[in-house]
Parts: sequence; C-alpha cells; structure tokens
Amino acid sequence: MKTFVLAPDSFKGSLTAKEVCEAMEVGFKAARPDDLFLKIPMADGGEGTVQSLVDAVGGFIQEVTVKGPLQQEVVGEIGLLKDGVTGVIEMASASGIDLIRASERNPLMTTTYGTGQLIKACLDRGVQTLIIGLGGSATNDGGTGMAAALGVRFLDEKGKPLPLGGDFLDRLAIIDSSQIDPRLAEMNIIIASDVTNPLCGPTGASAIFGPQKGADIHMVERLDQNLAHYAMLLKEQLQQDVKNIPGSGAAGGTAAGLLAFTAATLQKGVEVVIEQTGLREAIKQADYVITGEGAIDFQTKFGKTPYGVAQVAKTYNKPVIALAGSVGENAEELYAEGIDAVFGITPGPMSLETAIAGAAENIQRTCLHLGRILP
Repeated sequence: MKTFVLAPDSFKGSLTAKEVCEAMEVGFKAARPDDLFLKIPMADGGEGTVQSLVDAVGGFIQEVTVKGPLQQEVVGEIGLLKDGVTGVIEMASASGIDLIRASERNPLMTTTYGTGQLIKACLDRGVQTLIIGLGGSATNDGGTGMAAALGVRFLDEKGKPLPLGGDFLDRLAIIDSSQIDPRLAEMNIIIASDVTNPLCGPTGASAIFGPQKGADIHMVERLDQNLAHYAMLLKEQLQQDVKNIPGSGAAGGTAAGLLAFTAATLQKGVEVVIEQTGLREAIKQADYVITGEGAIDFQTKFGKTPYGVAQVAKTYNKPVIALAGSVGENAEELYAEGIDAVFGITPGPMSLETAIAGAAENIQRTCLHLGRILP
C-alpha cells in the first residue's frame, strides 16, 4: 500500500482546494483502491486561504457585514478554526478589488476600513491568533482605514478627522493612537503575504501595484508622496519606522499599517498554511505528494502553493507531481525547484468556460492515468 498526500491550492473560479483534493482522490482510487490518501487543502495567503484552512484544520466561517472599498456595504468572512482561538481573514473579502466594478477602481478613494472591521469582529469572538491574507486588495491607503476602524484617529492640522482613502494623507498632521482597541496588544497577528516591496519609492506599493488598482501615472506619484508623508509621521510621532521594511508595501501599504499599529509579523503565505495544516508531518509518511493550482508557469516558484509544497517534500526526498488547468511559459523551470513533473489536466483545446465547468472530471481522469503508471 502506498500513501499519497494530496495538497493542492484551489483552481480559481472553478474548485476550492478541498474539491480539488476530492477529485484527485476519486481518480487515484479508481486505479489504486487499496492506497491511502491524505487530503490537505492548501493556499498561499491569497484568495481561498480562509476556506482552505477551515477545510484542512476544521472550524467554520462566519459572515460579517462591513464597509467595502468604496464604503458600500459588503459581506465579509472570518474563519474560526477548531482550536477556538485562531482566526483567519482575507483582505479581499472586505477591501478587495473584485468588490467594485473596473470603472470604479480609484486607489485615491478606496479604503481598508472594512478590513479593520473584520479584525474587530475577530477580537469580539475571542480570537488570540489572527492570520491575515493580504492578496487582492483595491486599496492604497497605508492601512489607515483599517486602523481607523480599530480606534486610531488621523487628524489634519486643525484636529479634524481626515476622510477615508489615500488621497487625503498629505493633509495628515496628527496620528492619535490613544484610543486603539486595547485587545490588539494581546493578539498575535500573522500577515500572510509574499510581497517584498517597501511602502514607498520606485518599487513601493503605489508604483508597482497602483496601476493594477486603477491609478494613472499622476495618481501613482500622488499616492507615493502621500504614503511617504504618512511614513514620516509614523516615525516621528509613534517611533514606528516602516517605510523601507521589505513587505510593508503589501496591499497598498496595509502591511505597513499592521506593523505600525499592532505587534504583527510578516510571513510567506504558503508557509503559514503549511504550519497550520500540519503538512510536514503528513509528507513524512508519504510515498507521493500531489499538488497543483489553476495555472502553473515559471512564476509559481515565487511563493505559490505548488512551490511551497515541493520545498517541504524535498526535505524528505518525496516525489512531487503538480497538476494544473493550464501549463504556461517556462513551467519546466520548476523542475529545478523540487517539482518532478507537471501535468495539464485538459484533454484538448477548449474554451475557458468549458475548462472551468469540467475541472473536476479532468482532474479525476488525469489522476486515474497517473495512478496506473506510478509504481
């Protein structure tokens, strides 16, 4: 009998990581009914992290009504894990770019306030360790909206509160953190993000990620100057020097805000999930490790789930096979990074819609074929 660890990410827009695990198991069992399959849904800190951790570790998801990126009402999610004291949130569910139409994207105006509301909801539920995935944000406010939701006051020179959004930070004169929620001091916050960009400058939050969120060249310049002013005041008034910390530019500087106003630490997203799910212990006893995600190419080696899984597997000299809905440019570079083989699951040319609809069946068939040829 062989032991398989099934540790894929979600196939975005099609299947959750848990559903990918189940499809893999169906296919392999058709060829190898006597083998053991350990299903560990994975994520890399981006979209799907809450669902994957709840599925892998146990727990439940609660919906919370919060302010969206343009202060509209949206329904965000918090994951509460089975230990009763660990929570998981994704910034995308409260302050995400997919929550607004493309024509509405304006990082001068979008706010992280809803993310702060999610953090407060976790505090209200007794969460002691909070994992925050920062992927997919629509914002560039340095986390000021988030901090405002938690009690920090951002005031102009007349002592009046600033409007929400990155456009107004040039008017910031006073940062008053005296009323911040005191429970934050006791909360262990883990920022799950693979971004290494600093807050400001040519590789900072505004320059690199602003255009994806709707910023033109003039907006990028303004946003970067505003964040630099904000960073200067954080250093002068709160003795928090976050401007050049690698990763502080994640999610339009939300990481910088978390680092400045809480005792948060930055970790690679997939490593956080690996730790929480007990993947290492499962891989120790495995004969084969199967991972995957919707699209695999050379960029997968920059912290995506299959790369993270492969790094653990190679520690124990375990073979790794990755499945993908599409196999892209220079995917063969992954063979030097611990992945032994990459297989596309689609049987032939088809539309994206057809591929998404048939993902489970295609995964099952691919795993059936793999199961027949593996020793």
